Amino acid sequence: MPFRVDERATEFAEIDRFDGGVGWIAHPDEEMQRASHVLELDGELWVIDPVDAPGIDDLFAELGEVRGVVVALDRHKRDAADVADRHDVPVYLPAFFDGVSEELEAPVVRFGDELADTGVTARTVVDSRFWQEVALYDPDGGTLVVPESVGTADYFLAGGERLGVHPMRRAIPPRDALDDLAPDRVLVGHGRGVMTDATTALETALSRSRTRAPLLYAKAGRKLLPF
Repeated sequence: MPFRVDERATEFAEIDRFDGGVGWIAHPDEEMQRASHVLELDGELWVIDPVDAPGIDDLFAELGEVRGVVVALDRHKRDAADVADRHDVPVYLPAFFDGVSEELEAPVVRFGDELADTGVTARTVVDSRFWQEVALYDPDGGTLVVPESVGTADYFLAGGERLGVHPMRRAIPPRDALDDLAPDRVLVGHGRGVMTDATTALETALSRSRTRAPLLYAKAGRKLLPF
C-alpha cells in the first residue's frame, strides 16, 4: 500500500456521511488515508482540506452550494485553490497562518475565532514555525473537525484505539484545545471519522496518549523490519 499518491485521483471513497455533511478519501489505497470533508451549514457548503477527484462536484451538489474552501492545517493546501477557483469562492485561512496564502492561487479570506458567520468556532491547536493547525467545532451540529493532531489512519492508532493522537504529538497531546468539547462525531484529516460515542473516543485518545506512545512506536518500528 503506498504511503502517499501524488497523481490526480481517478476515484474516491465516500466516508462519514451524516445529516450536515459528508467526507471522502480521494486515494483509498494510500497509507496516509488523506480525508476531506464538506459541512453543510444553513444550505451553504464549506469544503475542508480537499483532495480533488472526479465526481466530487456531484457530491457537493447533493447538499447545496459551495460558500468557501477551508485550509485548517498549513500543510493541507492540497487542492484547495483548484476547488475554490472552480466554484468561484475564496480559500479561508486562520488569521495566524503564516506562509500559506502565498502558495495558493486563489483569493484568500482570513478568519479568527469563528469561521465567517457560520457559528463554527476555530480552536488553535498548534501555532509554531513548523506546524499551524486549527480545529473546527460546530456546537449546534455536534461536529468536530481535527485535521492532523488526531486521526484514525493506522499509523495514528495503538492499543485498540478508535482515535489516536499523531505520533509527533503523543508526548504533548492537544488537551488544552480539545478536552472540554463533547462532540457527537470527530472528523479527521487522515482516516474515517469517529461517528459514534465520539466524546469517549476523544477523551480516551487525549488522556492515554503518552501511556500508549510506546505501543505506537513499537508498531511503527516493526513495519520497518525486513521480512
